[in-house]
Amino acid sequence: MKLKKQLQVYFTGTIIGVIFAVIGFSYNAWRLEVTEDNNNIRVASFTVLKELAELEQLIYAGHYDKNTVEGSPRRGWIKVGLIVDLSSLINHAVRDEAVSLKSSWQTNWQSFTDDKKATDMLVVNIDAVRAELKSTLDALE
Repeated sequence: MKLKKQLQVYFTGTIIGVIFAVIGFSYNAWRLEVTEDNNNIRVASFTVLKELAELEQLIYAGHYDKNTVEGSPRRGWIKVGLIVDLSSLINHAVRDEAVSLKSSWQTNWQSFTDDKKATDMLVVNIDAVRAELKSTLDALE
């Protein structure tokens, strides 16, 4: 009888130990996945922020300085494309703002060097993407 009781305690302890091990492993795997996702979002976000700053600088160089090299629309297309591509790695809200920026760029790229309204519209779109990025980064776990 005493042996049977000891075996029950042993098996109960073993089962509880296995349950805790599975729960611990599951939490650890989930936490690692969330951490990796957050890291990918951060890296993509910082790259997009850098590209947004460079695009804004390009727009100002083209509009205010009339510098066709630093303010080249071709370079702007490349930056806008990269921003849209990377925004897909962040979240839907940032991607939507980036697509809106691309749409604004498609409309205004030919006139931003001469038209203040076009320049202002592009900067407003850049600021919208930047604000959504900051909101996304603040919300990370």
